[in-house]
Amino acid sequence: MNSNPILNADLTTDGNIPLYFQLVGIIKRYVSAGILAPGDMLPSESELCRGLGISRSTVRQAIGALEDEGLVIRKQGRGTFVAEPKMRRRNENVYSFTSEVSAMGLTPSSTLIEFDVIQPSPDIMKMFSLHSDDIPVYRFTRIRRVDGEPVMLETSFYPQYIYPNLTRELLETHSFYSLLYEVGIVPASAVDTYEAVKLSADEAALLGCKSGSAGFFHQRQTKTENGEVFEFTQTLIRGDKTRLEVVLHKNGVSFSRMLNK
Repeated sequence: MNSNPILNADLTTDGNIPLYFQLVGIIKRYVSAGILAPGDMLPSESELCRGLGISRSTVRQAIGALEDEGLVIRKQGRGTFVAEPKMRRRNENVYSFTSEVSAMGLTPSSTLIEFDVIQPSPDIMKMFSLHSDDIPVYRFTRIRRVDGEPVMLETSFYPQYIYPNLTRELLETHSFYSLLYEVGIVPASAVDTYEAVKLSADEAALLGCKSGSAGFFHQRQTKTENGEVFEFTQTLIRGDKTRLEVVLHKNGVSFSRMLNK
């Protein structure tokens, strides 16, 4: 099993990409490249822990995410295997920018430009089903980069009670989703809307493109498994760096967003 290519992968603790996101991205890339073929067995939990120097909880989180997407299948008493293509399902549940970009084999990074704790407006109260404006809400704005190039200008809102001790410094050194996972908050569903827009001079300057450039205005409302809204984001996305794809098939509709270098 020591010859398994996964055990030769390099994980980094220097950036803000959670270790389990890195492991998920590595396995996805190996599957896409044919380095791991359908039916190949993944190393065991203990082998991954020893070989990569990571915790058992990190391994389980990564394997669980891959299993949720149908990329691997666990067989009781035998191990975890790369799923056959017909068993895989399109990933329609990518909510994190970090995991989305890492899964494409690209490098995500962010610059935090605003961090505030606010009293929610009536619209934000309605979004989170808050009954009083005395319940504080985090609001922070980040420039999202792909391989160092600015692609998105994202403003996020979260009720403060879901993670009471968030600080600017913590947000600059960690993926917020990784912090939420630690306290048991896991995204289960999301509603996205997209609108075509032209970027203003200030918006374009932050995104490194010309004033009036085409873009998308994206809004997302994300819920936990019990239906609680814990996230609302408003994002401006460069149109020249993004492609949206909608596929119609007999079982429904699937949607994907591709970010280009």
